[in-house]
Formats: sequence, structure tokens, C-alpha cells
Amino acid sequence: MSEHTITVAGVAVDTRHWIGGERVASTHTFPDISPIDGSTIGGISRGTATEAAAAVAAAKAAFPAWAATSRAERARILHAIADGVDKRIEELAIVETTDNGALLRSHRRGVMPRVAHNFRFFADWLLQLEHEDFDTRGHTNHVSWDPAGPCVLITPWNAPLMLATWKVAPALAAGNTVVLKPAEWSPLTASLLADIAAEAGLPAGVLNIVQGYGSEIGDALTSHPDVRRISFTGSVPTAQRIAASAAANLTPLSLELGGKSPLLVFADADLDLAVDLAVEQYDNAGQVCLAGTRLLVEESVAEEFTRRFVEKASVLKQGDPRDEATDIGPNIHPRQLEKIDGIVQRAVAAGARAVIGGHRNDGQYYAPTLLTDVAQDSEIVQEEVFGPVLTLQTFAAEDEAVRLANGTRFGLAATLATGDPERAERVTGQLVAGTVWVNCFFVRDLQAPFGGSRLSGVGREGGTWSFDFYCDLKNTVTAPNGWTNHG
Repeated sequence: MSEHTITVAGVAVDTRHWIGGERVASTHTFPDISPIDGSTIGGISRGTATEAAAAVAAAKAAFPAWAATSRAERARILHAIADGVDKRIEELAIVETTDNGALLRSHRRGVMPRVAHNFRFFADWLLQLEHEDFDTRGHTNHVSWDPAGPCVLITPWNAPLMLATWKVAPALAAGNTVVLKPAEWSPLTASLLADIAAEAGLPAGVLNIVQGYGSEIGDALTSHPDVRRISFTGSVPTAQRIAASAAANLTPLSLELGGKSPLLVFADADLDLAVDLAVEQYDNAGQVCLAGTRLLVEESVAEEFTRRFVEKASVLKQGDPRDEATDIGPNIHPRQLEKIDGIVQRAVAAGARAVIGGHRNDGQYYAPTLLTDVAQDSEIVQEEVFGPVLTLQTFAAEDEAVRLANGTRFGLAATLATGDPERAERVTGQLVAGTVWVNCFFVRDLQAPFGGSRLSGVGREGGTWSFDFYCDLKNTVTAPNGWTNHG
């Protein structure tokens, strides 16, 4: 076993970068820490501008051949990658749980199968991607999707492999080459993806993976003149830095950013369903960008809703995410835990009341929290916490509910619980959000557009929208009788 290989729950993981089809080590490393118990998993190669330049160069060199590869062959390789993921679901699941603290049962049953589905979906979508030709005064218009070139994909730590492959799969399907920069707090499954892709026959340089801290390597990637697309999921401040870095080259961006999503509960809703939806917002220890963290409940049912919510939330089991019975695991990093607790304690000091939780537990675990008596303009209502923390506000009328729901800088998602279909249509039409769920939550179809409004993002991905972003669209106009040969 190489000195650069660590073993995670019996799974060998290479800690080096993957550039041009080869493992590349850095002079320095950074520690990867498990949030489960705070132990150091191992040292990860710490990339700099040198590795960034090498990865982009490898992607640029591999691009012409991959772009010229037929759709059918690209789709075949993506399906082979999906097959490789399927064969290693258990290994991927335990490594990612160790690395980021999300529930092992969720990784086994939902997240890792979704990783494989990401590749299969975009492979299949590629094969049927077409636009019907149209006529302009006898001239034929034909729209095509041309591969754009090397893409830089920067992904978050809360669902590392699933969110990485949500970008990698369509970028590769479109005929582009990729430089993936995974989050430094959860880099391990990206390294395993490199192994899987190589085994599937993906040509060298088509997928490159570089690790490191954002500013040390990210700036070099996002400012590189040979990069043709940048897709980022993460925080607003980081996105602003990326946008500034990309501006010199006018590199197109897709940004999926923070959320402060509302969950509206009307008096005519099925309260048991509404409570179930609300408690579900604690999923992944609250580290879900789409989570409806602001509960907006109609006054007439607020007391009963709160009673039922407390009853259901109080039986959630928090602990080791590898335990099948655990409902809520740890938060990712001590720095994130400090942020969560700081926001909560400032809210309590300002007059908020913790109905449940409001404190840390041992280690990197934060108690599921519900705060009431919060002002609309307060930090706890306006800023993303990204932890198991919900607020509850009440409203008297529909227009007030809409005003409160839209009363932040964000617009990623919204959830609505109501028994009135006319109200659902009326309210959803007024909500500022990229996705609205009515009497459900987190139902995601890859063919649907996904993204945010306001500070929650720029652009949409999913289905054809992904190919629109990862390609240069071309319209070819052919004149009538344009094939006359005059000799």
C-alpha cells in the first residue's frame, strides 16, 4: 500500500490529486477530520496554483478528443461509471459517513444510488437531446449543443459525492473535460470517484480532481483563461469571490448558493403531514441548503402545531451516524458548530425562546432546536444557519404569510402545507423561490430545472438546462436550395 493511501473503515483511499490520469502528490498536506469523534482520518495533498495549472492543462489537452467522441460512446462510459458506483455503494457510503458525518443508512439507501443515477440520467438525456428544426422564410434553423471546453466544478461538503456528480455527469456528457475541486472538509469520496472513472475507461485528463483550501487553489482555477465554465455550490461570500475572479475572462457561471427557505402551514392543512414536513427539516443535521428552516404557521393552529412538533421532534435520536437507529448525526466541523451556536445564543439573548434544544451536546453534535419569539429582521431569521435550527413565526392572513416568506435576501426553495388547491396555486405564484413543494418535501427529478433566485444563485441546471449551461449553443441557418452545385 502506498504511503499516500489511508484506510477508512477497511476501504483504501488515495490522498493525492488525480491529474491527467495519474496520482500527483503535493509537498504539503492538510488534515481531514471525522466529525463523528473528532479524530484525524489522514493527511490530504494540499494543492496550490501549481496543481491547479496542471489540472487545467490536462483538461485542455484531453478536450479535443473527448469533445469529438460520439454521444453513444460518451453515454456508454458514463453508464460504466454508474456501474462502478453501484458495485462500491457500501464502500462509498461508509467512507462518506466517516468523512462528513451524514447517516450511513441514508448513504446506503438514497445518496449513493442517486450518485449512480446522476450518471445514468445524463447519459440517457444526452442520447435524446435535440431541438426541432424550425423555418424562417424558407431557411432551416438547426440548434446544436457544442462542448464548451474545460469546466471547473467546486462542490460542498454536505452531500459531497452526490452534489459533485450532479455537476460532473452533465459536464462530461456534454463533451467537456472537468477539474473537480471537492470541499476540503469532505474530500475522500471524490478520490474514489477518480478510481471508478478510470476503471470505467474514462480517458486520462477528462476528469481531474484537485484538493486543497479554497483561496490557495480555487482562485487559480476560477481565474484561469482556459476554463470555459465554472459551477459552484456553496456560500454567497465565496460565490462573490468566484464571480470576481471569473469576471476578467467573462467565464460563464452557475451558482447554487444559500437558502433561508420558508415552510408555510395554513390552518386548512393536514397538521400531521405539516408536522412531519417540519421535523424532516432536521435531515442531515440541518445541513441542507433547501431546508425550510423558517416555519410560518397560521395563528389559529400554531399552538396545536407546536405541541405536535415538540412531541415528534423530542423522540429523534442523535448520535453516531453509523448506528442504524440514529436520526441526527454530527455537524461537519468545529468551526461550523461555533457558527451555529453563536447565532442561536445571540437570538436567545435578543429575546428568542428555545422551545426545544438551543445548546450543544458532546462533541460536534448540536441539539435539534426550535426558536420562537423571533423578529423578522433578526439574524436568526435572515441568515442561513446550516445546522439543526428552525424558527417559528405566526401569521394571521395569506398576504402576511407571503410577505414573511419572501422577506429575506434568498429565494432557493419554499414548502407549502395546505388543503386548498386554489390557495396552493395562488400562494406559489407569489413566492420567490426556484423550487416550491406543495404538501411534500425534497422530491427531486433530474429533468426539472434547479437553482435559486436573489442571493440563492444564478442560473438553472437539470435536464436540458444543464446542457444549455455546459455547452455553447449554436444555431445553423441554411438557405433554401442552398445545395446547388455551380461546378
